[in-house]
Amino acid sequence: MTLKEAYSYSVQFLTRNGVEEADFKALCLCCHLTGITNSQYAAHQADELMPGPLAKMLWRVKEGEPLQYVLGSWDFYESEFQVGRGVLIPRPETEELVALALKTAEAYAAPVVVDLCAGSGCIGVSIAKKRRDSRVFCVEKSADAFVYLEKNAASCENVTAVLGDLRDELPVLPADLLVSNPPYIKSALLPTLQKEVQYEPLMALDGGSDGLDFYRWINALWAKRLKPGGVLLLEIGDDQGSTVPALLTNFKDIEVRKDLYGNDRMVLAYVK
Repeated sequence: MTLKEAYSYSVQFLTRNGVEEADFKALCLCCHLTGITNSQYAAHQADELMPGPLAKMLWRVKEGEPLQYVLGSWDFYESEFQVGRGVLIPRPETEELVALALKTAEAYAAPVVVDLCAGSGCIGVSIAKKRRDSRVFCVEKSADAFVYLEKNAASCENVTAVLGDLRDELPVLPADLLVSNPPYIKSALLPTLQKEVQYEPLMALDGGSDGLDFYRWINALWAKRLKPGGVLLLEIGDDQGSTVPALLTNFKDIEVRKDLYGNDRMVLAYVK
């Protein structure tokens, strides 16, 4: 089977089974199995592709498993991160949090960065790769997610992966920057999420009854772990632009930043 034939079949199969973005997902699967990027498809349409592995991947996507899990990796902020069951999938809006953190970090020489609820490590590792003079601690509670965090951090000598709960005392240095994309979905809404999202770990999604538990803990426990002049950078839900800042009683100069779609998405604040 040629790559062109495999792609055509994959699009038809996914479309018939009601899979959204069938064209894109088919292209990702076929190019992944051929060992090329999506942009190289046109030049490799005559390449041969084994149908067996493709059939298994198509079936997994048909069943609702996220494309990123099926592929085993996903691009995020200039790097590729290994992902799979048990770890939150890196999302484009979180790249904006990384960009904001890097811009803010320009004011600090050799900054110490702590990434809470690090998951795959996409935030902390991305910062570490761009700021080789930094010292980054990625904190993750889930043992399943920690496996991916360690893999993704392995190439960065300036990253320390820490397995632990953010509510505990942890072996991290006082930070210049504290960055986090914590769980922020209300518990009652979890069963209503689309099928693909429900494959992701509930631990990485569930923010408690009002979606704000982790922001309360960060405010109460982590302001004292920031250096004087330290800054907090958070991702928030698009309906939390007023509720999260109101909780940050140990911080000042609080700003809410919007994402590329005009939604409230990030909070920047300085420790009092």
